[in-house]
Amino acid sequence: MIPLSSDDATSARYLTVREVAGTLRVSNMTVYRLINAGDLPAVRVGKSFRLREDDVNRYLSDRYTQAG
Repeated sequence: MIPLSSDDATSARYLTVREVAGTLRVSNMTVYRLINAGDLPAVRVGKSFRLREDDVNRYLSDRYTQAG
């Protein structure tokens, strides 16, 4: 786990699993699987997860491939 500075944690925008699933156009279960596999870092808040928008964008950019 990567420690966050207090500036990183307070200025970051956090998304719900549902918001990430909508952005990626996948099911909520797929997002939970990515979290459990360690592919998407998440913070547990009570019984739910929150994901940093920067981490979701990084996940997408790391998997981007040029078509054609």
